[in-house]
Amino acid sequence: MSLSGFVTVNGLKLHFLDHGGAGKPALVCIHGLTGNAHNFDGLALHLAPAYHVLALDVRGRGDSEWGPAIDYTPQNYLSDLRGFLDALAIRRVTLIGTSMGGMISMLFAGGHPERVERLVLNDIGPDLDPRGLTRIMNYVGDAPAEFDDLRAVADYYRETYPPARNLSDGELEQWVKWSVKPGPNGKLVWKMDPQVRKPLRRGGSAARPLDMWVPFARITAPILVVRGAESDILAPQTVARMKTVAREVHSVEVPGVGHAPSLTEPEALTAIKQFLGLA
Repeated sequence: MSLSGFVTVNGLKLHFLDHGGAGKPALVCIHGLTGNAHNFDGLALHLAPAYHVLALDVRGRGDSEWGPAIDYTPQNYLSDLRGFLDALAIRRVTLIGTSMGGMISMLFAGGHPERVERLVLNDIGPDLDPRGLTRIMNYVGDAPAEFDDLRAVADYYRETYPPARNLSDGELEQWVKWSVKPGPNGKLVWKMDPQVRKPLRRGGSAARPLDMWVPFARITAPILVVRGAESDILAPQTVARMKTVAREVHSVEVPGVGHAPSLTEPEALTAIKQFLGLA
């Protein structure tokens, strides 16, 4: 069972889940744009016997504090991750990042290569497929502000988030419940700060992809790339280029899955365990 913890970093109270294993090598999971730390609950069960597994709520998401709208940038997310690791006295870490969390992980691993043991990138690379980027901008920027009940939240995810279509109603409701909270009018509202969505609605700078190849090339840790075989974010040619740029890049495709795998699929889980030396 995971325990909640909080640290104050860059003036914000950040929430994280501690899945146990204190004293073991540190492994930190970082979620995607609209996700939260609970996205890794299933994966953590498999890794906790060998690692001290922690999952971070990025600022403005989950149970982390909201910040100024102008500060929702990759550079500040990177600074938050660095401050989080420093606050917990973690000098060397294995990182698992999904989508946006993978971008944050690439920035950290490229800027602090001596601090990263291994890196797992979940359906993300230095280049973003424009098709998927447009889809995400549309569904994130136009998301409803409130829902009548948890079933309505689940229906929204099933319509807009491809991996949700593979889950049963019960599994999906268990998964999405961490994304919402009771609102003042009795309905459910997002835990995520509404300001995070505004750059996507405006098409502003936060919605445009960064040039990530420079930090990626500086990564010295071994890398595992997990790609959904039907992903519209991470193209096969990007994975191929990643293998020519970084020192050691492994990859696996998860059949029948788009952006992004849950990482508990048999193909993903087997690859991660082998990559981490747990098989």
